[in-house]
Amino acid sequence: MGLLSWWSLRRRALATDDLQQEKEIVERIVRLGPQLRLARDYEARLAPAVHQATGYLRRLVAQVPAAREASVAAWATDPYIHAFFATPDDVAPVFSHSEALRNCLRDHPAVDEVFAVLGMAVDERRTLGVAQDGAITRTDVAQTTVNFSDHQVRVCAVSEVALREEIVLRVLDQLTLQGLGEIEADTLRRDSLEQERALLRTRLKILERQGIGVRSLLGSEASCSFAEVARLQAQLDENDRALANLGLKTEALERELQMVCKVLALPDAHVYVQKKKFLLDRLNVVVEDGDTRPAQEMELQIARMPASPNAIRVFSMVRFKRQDLLPERDILAEARRLLI
Repeated sequence: MGLLSWWSLRRRALATDDLQQEKEIVERIVRLGPQLRLARDYEARLAPAVHQATGYLRRLVAQVPAAREASVAAWATDPYIHAFFATPDDVAPVFSHSEALRNCLRDHPAVDEVFAVLGMAVDERRTLGVAQDGAITRTDVAQTTVNFSDHQVRVCAVSEVALREEIVLRVLDQLTLQGLGEIEADTLRRDSLEQERALLRTRLKILERQGIGVRSLLGSEASCSFAEVARLQAQLDENDRALANLGLKTEALERELQMVCKVLALPDAHVYVQKKKFLLDRLNVVVEDGDTRPAQEMELQIARMPASPNAIRVFSMVRFKRQDLLPERDILAEARRLLI
């Protein structure tokens, strides 16, 4: 077989694998929203959007730095692990508390380490600290500290390649939920508009009836009633326009599928990663230009997700060894200590 023939067969095999993966992802999506199966040609219509989303997310995840070892030893040598955890004794409990990590180790008894996503909240605080000014020690120096908290480990895998793919799938799940959530918001909006319309029509009928009989002869409240009727009619017209913009109820399935496809086709509008650099000393204090203190430049990966667009969550891929996992009895003892 010639080189060109081999390459052609190789490309066809890869294309077949990609198509199979996309079909599996489409199936994963409709498991989150089973009603989507009832929409016309749902598989064919979801496929291009899935292709767009997976391509973007894989490129995004490929840019994430390699997994770091998370351990007591790494706390002393890796500036990132040192910054993420206040003390070396804080490392193991975070991972040992993770049900996802424990399940991964339990399901794969032969592996010695697990790859995971460590997510954290990050907070920059302006405080007064201590600094050396020549021979004088000052205690009122304004400084910025970077603090990491709310450590979470919820996505795990047995290899870095598998972890990157699992991240892609989890974000696809979130994008799907985003699309379904927007449909739910439309449904709630429709229900609210229909209730409002019913109330407006009832009020309009009451006012119209008041214009019949003695009051219409005497004209005592005619001008007031006519003005109120006109106002209610304007509100009804506006209500009807808002309902029309939401489409017919019979088209709900079509709109659901369209909304999910729209979100998946524009993943960069909902999910992206920002990078922010800090020059930090060993106490997580930001070192300003011109300061001669020992410091390490760090580039943090900040994820923006549709579930919490305003939350700032730093994440890092890490490796955690089975031998560092704390026994469950130690975890329970620590939980009791924190409750006291």
